[in-house]
Amino acid sequence: MRSSMLALALLTPICFAAMQTPHSTGAVLVSASQPLPDPAKDKVPESCPITKPPTHPFVPPSPYPNETGPDGFWIGTNKLWIGLRRDGTWEKLPQWPDGTFRQKLFWWHEGYNARRDPRPNLKVTGKRLDSPAPPIQSEASNGWTGDADHPFIVNGINLPSLGCWRITGHFEDAELSFVVWAQ
Repeated sequence: MRSSMLALALLTPICFAAMQTPHSTGAVLVSASQPLPDPAKDKVPESCPITKPPTHPFVPPSPYPNETGPDGFWIGTNKLWIGLRRDGTWEKLPQWPDGTFRQKLFWWHEGYNARRDPRPNLKVTGKRLDSPAPPIQSEASNGWTGDADHPFIVNGINLPSLGCWRITGHFEDAELSFVVWAQ
């Protein structure tokens, strides 16, 4: 149990590093008469209906972690949930040699057992909402087994372009969609 809690303590920051990435490393000079800039407002066009934190936030069932960090939130149901950034963005995605942009997604499902099902049948699809684009490329999903009390499913996707994307995960009888601005 102690090793499980240690693994969770080490893993949680890794899972949400993308949600906690600073918007900029440079200083911003603002005069006293101007309001401070809102990074999400400056980055996400109004035409992109990013998924925002719900009024009644989803709380994962025990024993799963119920906090994501200050810049994130959970979205979904006990059947399928994921952590997202509050500002609705994915930024600084690595570009692969084929020109696509890579993102790794961490999905949870109550009762999922990565030891019994190391290659879960999670299907992830994506559609660009603000411009025509080919669909995303999604690799086979893998279960993470380092902590038997908190297993999750890892899935890598490649976006053919940056922009406004609706991402949908399908696992067993559950479906979860969200919208992000990839920049």
